[in-house]
Amino acid sequence: MRSAFTIGFLALIGPAVASAGAATCGVDLQVRFIEGAPVDRFVISNGSDQTYPLSEVAFDLSASAGRLIFDTQNGGAGVEVFQPFQSSIADINVRDGATGLRIPMDGLAAGTEVSFTIDVDDQLTASELGQIRVSGSEMSGAQVVFAMNGQPFLATFNAQNIARITPKCDDNA
Repeated sequence: MRSAFTIGFLALIGPAVASAGAATCGVDLQVRFIEGAPVDRFVISNGSDQTYPLSEVAFDLSASAGRLIFDTQNGGAGVEVFQPFQSSIADINVRDGATGLRIPMDGLAAGTEVSFTIDVDDQLTASELGQIRVSGSEMSGAQVVFAMNGQPFLATFNAQNIARITPKCDDNA
């Protein structure tokens, strides 16, 4: 059964997801996940030379290899350590045990990055680093959608904890 967030996430990306080709020409956006103790960090960066009109960045951990969740409350769905969402870019409440979150954005200037902290735990019975810590292979498969000008751009985390939209320009376009 899909969560309400996942259903909303799928509606956000819809059938017209831009993930490659001329639609991403010049776009160089990435999210890095940095495992830490006691706080995990996500860094959203614009590696291009232009400002992007990002209106939202949405995260969906439901397809992650580690069955990841956000652990935001003491004694909740996660194990031991917890950390609510904290950032200077937005003030949002993330439900304990959620697999998704949406961050409203007001653009992202060229060459800049923004970040947020939160605790992420896996739900595996036998995990590489234990349920408190997340390895790159456990983050693999989680997705990020960058919303710009009403168009979603989808990126998927790899085993190095990076989800990236890179410039792909078709010289024949």
